[in-house]
Amino acid sequence: MKAVIWAVGLFLPVSFCSVVPAQQIKMTLGYGSISTNHFPAWMAKESGIFRENGLDVELVYFRGGTTAMMALLSRETPISEIAGPSVVSASLRGTDVVMIAGGVVTSDQWLVTRPDIKAAEQLKGGSVATSVYGGSSDFLARMALKKIGLTPVKDVAIVQIGGVPERLGALEKGKVQAAMLGVTEALMAQKKGFNALAAATQVYQASGVATTRRFIRERPDIVRRYIKSQIEAVHRIKTDRETAKKVLLKYLGPQDKDVLEKRYDYASADERLPPKQYPTLEGIKNILESLAETDPKAKTAKPEDFVDMSFIKELDKSGFVDDLYKVRKR
Repeated sequence: MKAVIWAVGLFLPVSFCSVVPAQQIKMTLGYGSISTNHFPAWMAKESGIFRENGLDVELVYFRGGTTAMMALLSRETPISEIAGPSVVSASLRGTDVVMIAGGVVTSDQWLVTRPDIKAAEQLKGGSVATSVYGGSSDFLARMALKKIGLTPVKDVAIVQIGGVPERLGALEKGKVQAAMLGVTEALMAQKKGFNALAAATQVYQASGVATTRRFIRERPDIVRRYIKSQIEAVHRIKTDRETAKKVLLKYLGPQDKDVLEKRYDYASADERLPPKQYPTLEGIKNILESLAETDPKAKTAKPEDFVDMSFIKELDKSGFVDDLYKVRKR
């Protein structure tokens, strides 16, 4: 597994006035895609927020949520940023993985097709690129296909390609006829002549912070520090536009200025990235309803079974989050 790890490390020159704890706890944090779903982790690393909360964090990119989940369950990464469907599926299989912060609580993707495919009928017999089976892009691909009158698998094959860059690359090279892309990636593709055929949007536990119940029992101090860092990073994203854009450029690479501005606005919106960071029970319910088609256990499971909100509630009840947003500027 080590061979698939790509560590990210350089800091942006951002200064803070708070006191950094003398003793830093080293930990590895995994994430499974190059997308704004992991914006809070990137911001917490690059702005020094993790360090201020006593965490010496190494960010590790795994190509795909399945690998990120394997690393979490093997304790290679005690905490990871993972898509909601992966957490729910793993828990239904009997693991003790649980969501501890909401991250992104809506899912907005577009079914983007090749320039020559401008109608649903033309996509029949073709294929659509997603990340992994059971992941959010797979779920949304099925939703988008049904929306335009096509039957997933029967009319259009669903293929596992990987992260957003890999999906976009496969579309551009003609390896697939369509791909599920984020809003800003769809905008970029449209500028190149591709077609945004259908949108798939709903309340959804897209990507959040996950750990195991065992780790919570053993190291609640680390979980507490991480949750505080998550909330502070979300606040920093929403109130420091210029630093936030620098972080996006570092992790997503050079891009059109207009696309960068739109990407920031989209990624930092409250309805997508809420200030208080509670996991969305309605979003998990939507995941369970989708999984229930193939997994009988999902029919009787409750959204509350997949979350531990105690750390978020602790900070919320203390007034910490409200105090952060008393004066809010962009």
